[in-house]
Amino acid sequence: VPATVRNGGVAGDTAAQGRARLRWGLRGLKARPDLVIVELGANDMLRGLPVAQAQANLDRILTELRARNIPVLLAGMRAAPNMGGDYARAFEAMYPALAKKHRVALYPFFLDGVAGRRALFQADGLHPDPRGVAIIVRRIAPAVRRALK
Repeated sequence: VPATVRNGGVAGDTAAQGRARLRWGLRGLKARPDLVIVELGANDMLRGLPVAQAQANLDRILTELRARNIPVLLAGMRAAPNMGGDYARAFEAMYPALAKKHRVALYPFFLDGVAGRRALFQADGLHPDPRGVAIIVRRIAPAVRRALK
């Protein structure tokens, strides 16, 4: 089925920056989206920002999308090992908790199949290269199809 996909993401954005841009981005669309994939929080984690801060910003994003009756697929992330166990547990629990609270679909780990495979990343070691992106798309596609139904 043909689809129009618009990328509203900005490399390096925190959940707060994504939230700040949300209304502006939605105003620029001609029609209500059939689905929004929310994949934010990794940059909060990489900067060591408090999990509660990322969670509050994601909560506001999901609240805004629900108020506009826009379906959501929330894509989770895992914490980097150097963040420590307590941080990792809190960070990784944030996504299922938000999905449950807002009754949205959850794709548990956005980088599934790509994380830990250096050959699938750009030179920065953070962003997947085209082969990595292809794996992400292939793996997330079933969750997107389910969320669109």
